[in-house]
Amino acid sequence: MNKNETGRFNDKVVVVTGSATGIGEATMARFANEGAAVVGMDNNTVENEGTATSINAAGGLALAIECDVRSEDSQVAAFATVVEQYGRIDVLVTSAGIYCGSALVDVPMERWHNIEATNLTGVLLSNKLVAPTMVEQGSGSIINIASMAAKTSWPYSAEYSATKSGVVGITRSVAMELGPSGITANAVCPGNTVTAMVRGVAEEIGATMDMTGEEWLDMRANDTALKRLAEPWEVAGLIAFLASDDARYITGQSIEVDGGLILS
Repeated sequence: MNKNETGRFNDKVVVVTGSATGIGEATMARFANEGAAVVGMDNNTVENEGTATSINAAGGLALAIECDVRSEDSQVAAFATVVEQYGRIDVLVTSAGIYCGSALVDVPMERWHNIEATNLTGVLLSNKLVAPTMVEQGSGSIINIASMAAKTSWPYSAEYSATKSGVVGITRSVAMELGPSGITANAVCPGNTVTAMVRGVAEEIGATMDMTGEEWLDMRANDTALKRLAEPWEVAGLIAFLASDDARYITGQSIEVDGGLILS
């Protein structure tokens, strides 16, 4: 496994879904930089392989596995590969997710089923499949990536908000169920973060408000106390903390990383 004399995660195995881009990619890099062996699961094969290649070239240890989180068979095979290769899983980060939104009366059921399968069923499956390994170990950290949309919302986002609220609900239940086995489970709720997905959201929602995507992003940045959007590495920092020994008594929480957008 990867060795880093100052790494918090030496000899640890970290699985990240949605690892090809954005927050998932930044999370892979963060854990690798701190000594972990990282495994990225994504159905974007080219960019997922690119993430792993970049980490390995920098001296880390990364493996890319093609995985469609909507499919139980695909996830079963992916997690089996990790356990077969490494023998353990210490951290799971469920970062795979998509955004789509439209006026409530225009929500197409096919699109609803796709976002629900990706953002909600995918998270449930990942938590379900990692649980036996972590229970056998008697340790582990699960960090599910929700969203500020789990705690607030805006027009044209019913599908997305519903799935991210569900992620928080799953996390709380997992924390209660697996806590006696020494496993923590927390949700991270990012605000608007500078990723390709958020830029797509900006274009889509901005158009409904007669705004460009950049204008919408500027408006959202101005809504925060810090007057800027998050960078993916800033979200990855909280994820790494929640997986560290410093956070062993934190579980069942949903924590915002939103620059002071939600002050509660």
